[in-house]
Amino acid sequence: MSIASSHIQPCLWFDDTLEEAARFYTGIFPNSSIGHLSRYSEGSPGEPGTVMAGEFTLDGMTFRGINGGPAFPFTEAVSFSVTCRDQSEVDYYWDSLVDGGQESVCGWLKDRYGLSWQIVPARLYELVTDPDPARAAAATQAMLGMRRIIVTDLEAAVDAAVRRPSAG
Repeated sequence: MSIASSHIQPCLWFDDTLEEAARFYTGIFPNSSIGHLSRYSEGSPGEPGTVMAGEFTLDGMTFRGINGGPAFPFTEAVSFSVTCRDQSEVDYYWDSLVDGGQESVCGWLKDRYGLSWQIVPARLYELVTDPDPARAAAATQAMLGMRRIIVTDLEAAVDAAVRRPSAG
């Protein structure tokens, strides 16, 4: 059996909020849309007319969703990472997704549906992988003390580490 033709898509289990969540997410991300939504019919286990399952696309990536009820809530074990070009983009996605949700640490947040997101500036990846171990450590330490990642604060921490005389 060849899996070369398979297409892997995340499938999210919502507590009867799939349609609302799809509208929320597609209102945040560019190049997004709601695809087909299957609704319960008479004689099915759900209330007729309510959404059973469906698809939505966020910035070109298609997600499937089901309204499965409260049995399996989201946890931080699965999250979606958004790599941002600059602080403005970090702020936009952070503010949009955390609305009605809750902030966590190190660029993580939970949205109003309990789904975890990592809002990460590309600059963070550059700084924590800097070939200079002192710079990389300073960036990592600064990030560990943040909720929303602030690029200027990361860069200031890295600059301060470089200016410190080494112990010896």
